[in-house]
Amino acid sequence: MLSAKVEKALNDQVALEVYSSDIYLSMGSWCETQKLENSAKFFYRHFGAEREHMMKLMTYVNREGGHALVPKIPAPPSEFKSLEAAFEMALDNEKKVTKSIGKIVELSLETKDYGTFTFLQWYVAEQQEEEGYFQSIVDKIKMIGIKDTRGLFFADKAIGKLLLVPEPGKK
Repeated sequence: MLSAKVEKALNDQVALEVYSSDIYLSMGSWCETQKLENSAKFFYRHFGAEREHMMKLMTYVNREGGHALVPKIPAPPSEFKSLEAAFEMALDNEKKVTKSIGKIVELSLETKDYGTFTFLQWYVAEQQEEEGYFQSIVDKIKMIGIKDTRGLFFADKAIGKLLLVPEPGKK
């Protein structure tokens, strides 16, 4: 049985995962309007992954005697200054998710909720991969140096190659 504190923290994480998925959905849509098809597909794939993370949390909360709540969340931004800015925002978001997971891990240890601690280890590993993945993309975009449409074309093409390999956690 989940304590009220752990249940609330997990429900807050559900909300963060929903917001993350909505950010990626919005980024994908924006990329489509910019004719960055590969980047759009990339963000749409991550939209789906974040929804899976949310469902996994909801199922766990309900299975453990809590009540997973469907959150009301603010709409994500719909415009982005650049492709680089979108990926930097995605990286910042992944760091926020990592920090939140870490706090729930700490709480689960404080409350001696070892089942939740064990459950969260998948999220800890997933977030390490996700942060590294997005950091490498931001680094590559900076290396390409998008100063014109040709740089943007090559960045989108490079992102398209990432679609050919399994995303982190899906090997």
